[in-house]
Amino acid sequence: MPLAALFSVAALVFVATSFVVTGDTAGKLLTQGGENPFFVAWSRFALGAALILPFSGLQRHELRFLLHWRVVLRSIFIVGGICSILTALRTEPIANVFGAFFIGPIISYGLAVLFLGETISRMRTILLFFGFFGVMLVVKPGFGATPGLGFALLAGCCYGSYLTMTRAIAGDYRPRFLLLSQLVLGALLLSPVVATVPWPSFTPALSGLILMSAVGSALGNYILVLVSRKVSATIVAPLIYSQLITATALGVLVFGDWPDTLSFTGLAIILASGLGSLFAVRLRATA
Repeated sequence: MPLAALFSVAALVFVATSFVVTGDTAGKLLTQGGENPFFVAWSRFALGAALILPFSGLQRHELRFLLHWRVVLRSIFIVGGICSILTALRTEPIANVFGAFFIGPIISYGLAVLFLGETISRMRTILLFFGFFGVMLVVKPGFGATPGLGFALLAGCCYGSYLTMTRAIAGDYRPRFLLLSQLVLGALLLSPVVATVPWPSFTPALSGLILMSAVGSALGNYILVLVSRKVSATIVAPLIYSQLITATALGVLVFGDWPDTLSFTGLAIILASGLGSLFAVRLRATA
């Protein structure tokens, strides 16, 4: 890919991930304010589905695909990831949560090798383990680990499994259908849980945060789907790490959360690992 085109893709992915982080920032404000993470997750899926449906191009014969076990399993993984990350954001700095969350690409890589028969790349394996070291600096297992960061790791594991399922079925369904299916099924799966928790009083401020949470996540994921239609996943995936920049900036600006020295070092290592993966992919493409 020409360098100018690569920069254009990188800019689009950065915009998309910034929308996602903005949605999660609104989610953190909601959960810190006492709202139930499951309600926040449900509102994100339900509103996202309502926003995406008019642009999804959904056809009647596709409705039966919503009951396919692989589509349902993929949706379960993303529901687990969203609920876990919103639970983590309730107590943890947003940059640290995203740092721990990036165990996801490592999980996805391992599952893709085991279940999808993808080949092992020595350079990518080295860079992923380098990134894993950065994740451990953020999580601090055994010396400063918290339950919130445990939920962030769980979110990453769910997301890694979701990425693998997406790869497994991407050739069988339209990208817009896959996006809509996870939103619709996510709302349906969480409805029984949400029916048992108290609902908030909808003030204008609260409604605005709920809308921001849903719109940020839906719009960010929609842009990523559009980019993924034209650009290889091996190029897009490393660029996802750019959301650490937005997460750190919003953590400081909105919550006053400065990463400590170990966390900041870990975040820098994770970002370097992602950029290194992108550089390795480009070298192979031009070799």
